[in-house]
Amino acid sequence: MKSIVERYNKTKGENHQPGNPISEVKFWQREAAMLRQQLHSLQENHRKMMGEELSGLSTKDLQDLESRLEMSLRGVRMKKDQVLIDEIQELTRKGNLIHQENVELYKKVNLIRQENRELYKKVYGTGNINAENRDYLSTNDLGIEEDSNIPIHLQLSQPQQQNCDTPSRSIKLRRSPYLKQRGISK
Repeated sequence: MKSIVERYNKTKGENHQPGNPISEVKFWQREAAMLRQQLHSLQENHRKMMGEELSGLSTKDLQDLESRLEMSLRGVRMKKDQVLIDEIQELTRKGNLIHQENVELYKKVNLIRQENRELYKKVYGTGNINAENRDYLSTNDLGIEEDSNIPIHLQLSQPQQQNCDTPSRSIKLRRSPYLKQRGISK
C-alpha cells in the first residue's frame, strides 16, 4: 500500500507546474510532510532496535524485531571475523618477511664470522696460535649454525689488548696528603 501511495505522489509531483508558485508551495509542503513521516518512522525503528518502547508490540512484532536483530548481529560478526582474518593474514605476511630478513642476517653474520677467522689466521698464522688465542677464538665465536630457529644474541665488546713485547713501566706511588695528615702509614 505504501509503495502505491509513494508512486502516486511521485507521479503527481512530476506533473506539477514549476511556473505556478501555489503548486510549487504545495509540492514542497508534501515533500516536507513525507520527510517528517520518514524521520518519525526511522526514529521509531531505532528506538525499537535499542529495546525502548516495546510495550505496544505484539508477540509477532517482537519475533520479527528479534529476527532482524539477529540478522544484523550475524552481519556484524561476519564483518568482525573478516577484519580479524585480514589482520591475521597481514601479520603472518609481515612475520614471514621478518623471518626472511632474519635468515639473510644469519647468513651475513656467518660470512662475517668466517672472514674474521680468516683475517685472524692471516694475522697470527695457523701454526703459532697459542692457548690464549684459541680460547679467545672459541669464546668469541658466535656459534651460529644454519638452523634458522636458534636465536642469536649479539653483543658488542671492546677489542682485546694484545700482549706486546714493550718494556713495562714502573709506577711510582706517593703517599696521599690525607694519609699524612691522619698519621696513617703504609
